[in-house]
Amino acid sequence: MERVFPRKVLLGVTGGIAAYKTPHLVRLLVKAGAQVQVVMTPAAHDFVTPLALATVSKRPVLTDLFVRDGSGLWNDHVHLAAWADAMLVAPATAHTLSKMVHGQSDNLLLACYLSATCPVFVAPAMDLEMFRDAATRTNLDALRERGVHMIGPETGELASGLTGEGRMTEPEAIVDALIVALLDGSKLAGKRLLINAGPTQEAIDPVRFIGNRSSGKMGFALAEEAALRGAHVELVAGPVTLITDRPGITRTNVTSAAEMAEACRSRFPQVDVAILAAAVADQRPKQTAGHKLKKSDGPASLDLEPTEDILAWMGANKAKGQKLVGFALETKNGRAHAEDKLVRKNLDLIVLNTLEDAGAGFGHDTNKVTLIGADKNAEELPLMSKADTARRILDHLERLL
Repeated sequence: MERVFPRKVLLGVTGGIAAYKTPHLVRLLVKAGAQVQVVMTPAAHDFVTPLALATVSKRPVLTDLFVRDGSGLWNDHVHLAAWADAMLVAPATAHTLSKMVHGQSDNLLLACYLSATCPVFVAPAMDLEMFRDAATRTNLDALRERGVHMIGPETGELASGLTGEGRMTEPEAIVDALIVALLDGSKLAGKRLLINAGPTQEAIDPVRFIGNRSSGKMGFALAEEAALRGAHVELVAGPVTLITDRPGITRTNVTSAAEMAEACRSRFPQVDVAILAAAVADQRPKQTAGHKLKKSDGPASLDLEPTEDILAWMGANKAKGQKLVGFALETKNGRAHAEDKLVRKNLDLIVLNTLEDAGAGFGHDTNKVTLIGADKNAEELPLMSKADTARRILDHLERLL
């Protein structure tokens, strides 16, 4: 399986001859699953055109802090930096490296760098004597001390005709370096995960349904965190208002429990891990009216039948090495019910939460869960955001892999 890099990359391109390689670099990043936003210095335009980079990145290339058409619009460096999962400056000239060290902010790229809280990588590129100069070496050391990651440079033929250090690392090796630095620590990198999220709606008639209050936030948080760790995520989502643009996530929308079951069953044989976070309806009407039922002729009671038990089917059919994670939302005797479900459905991990805890359960941005493994050992987590909860659940899952 090809290695993937499902990250949002802010690529800074500066004015060095190696900039001619950046369209290829962008294509490799996009092919690996990244979203790439290019920011160029004015000098970089002398070596590569914004049109070439916009074509391969499928995004407008940005250079100026202010849009120079009299509109008063500006390119918001703070939000650009906040958007990025990683910032890469390639090529990074001696001039730009010096400005980075001294905190100068006279162009959009440098303003983004000073605003960045994500990991920052630089791929230096310059001629041999420039790279050997004491000032350049001091600047590189200063950036390393501040946590900036160096990719290269390499030794090879330079634009001057000399041979030596200063050549920008080739695009393929830059992408590999990013993957190693940001993804290789995760056992989920390259794995295929199936995650479901949200409620289902079981139709009574064309306008009414049986449903629940699930927002889907927990499942979406898990999908985004898994993709961030390099997993290929199949997200099967019930009717929710949530959106995600995280690279690495393939989303399938469903409405009913039957549709959810079909989508999950068809994908399950191809995945390494399934995490069933959706609140699938346990019952559905036996009969669905083909027209809106009037108050006068509507049934006094609904005749219900059980829906498919997706988790039990997966537990009975999982292959050797597959991991299966379930959720249990309880209102009383939660631990006992969760442990029973863990055994009955052949799970590797169950996530217990309860509506008895303030801030947990449906609709909240926070959750308070207990992770119970197949050995019945439990890890109780405090109330935290669903994004942080997702991280802790996947940390636990990685220990199982």
